[in-house]
Amino acid sequence: MGNVTSNVAAKLAFFPPSPATYGVSKDEETGKLMFTGVTPEKSMDVHQITTKSGNKVVATFWKDPFARFTLIYSHGNAADLGQMVELFIELRAHLRVNVMSYDYSGYGASSGKPSEVNTYHDIEAVYNCLRSEYGIKQEEMVLYGQSVGSGPTLYLASRLKRLRGVVLHSAILSGIRVLYPVKMTFWFDIYKNIERIRHVTCPVLVIHVRLITHNIYYVFSREIIKPWFMKLQGTKDEVVNMSHGKKLWELSKDKYDPLWVKGGGHCNLESYPEYIKHLRKFINAMEKLALNNPPSKQADDEPSITKTKHNCCLRFRKK
Repeated sequence: MGNVTSNVAAKLAFFPPSPATYGVSKDEETGKLMFTGVTPEKSMDVHQITTKSGNKVVATFWKDPFARFTLIYSHGNAADLGQMVELFIELRAHLRVNVMSYDYSGYGASSGKPSEVNTYHDIEAVYNCLRSEYGIKQEEMVLYGQSVGSGPTLYLASRLKRLRGVVLHSAILSGIRVLYPVKMTFWFDIYKNIERIRHVTCPVLVIHVRLITHNIYYVFSREIIKPWFMKLQGTKDEVVNMSHGKKLWELSKDKYDPLWVKGGGHCNLESYPEYIKHLRKFINAMEKLALNNPPSKQADDEPSITKTKHNCCLRFRKK
């Protein structure tokens, strides 16, 4: 039953661009992996990382020579890395951070099929890569989850107790709660963020759109629901209701001042000037926190994540 639920959820929740907006090839002279179809960038490393599911996911590491932290960016469900190159360059430049971005299984040039559990395996593999390839510790990491990316972000954040910070951008409480504002969590729900946020111990920044109209909810289906919804709502705005972000912020143990973007949409908050300004403020606050409260001396950082147990831009459609 769990596998059936997972398969159905995957069909409704994941919309990888088809065809992919980039490819991966190996440079004959250097042997390094490189993007094809996208303007190359000298300070960007390309990785193909094998996950516990056996999939090979593509990850890109955008280096800043003066970076204090590394951002692990989990994107929404209707984009791949080729579409987000400019954003990663902007984040690196304005925040002075390294950016580790990755495509979920079945997205872009990553192999496999997208599913909730696979996204957990994907981010685990990315985290392990940062530790082994670049020697980056969790107190030097900030996890960033946009939309459906909030799922793997909070999954990992709930397990790392020395993480520096978390950013939740247009995040969801859970899959079913996007469809309907239920009061309880069902076993077959996916991305139970409302439960995992309670176990995150680091500072949490919530960025969400501030609705200026009546409440709007998304549903998974694209073709069946859209005509019905358009008849009822008469709008093309695509947002996850602000109540998702507000509740996640309220449940956070270590709350950072949230950013509610007035008039923004689900997929365009990055275009508002207060977005990068508030993110920079958050990163600066994390730097001060790191200086004032350095991590205790330990023999070694926590080991790579190898064993886990799982319960089997987000293009939800409005209801």
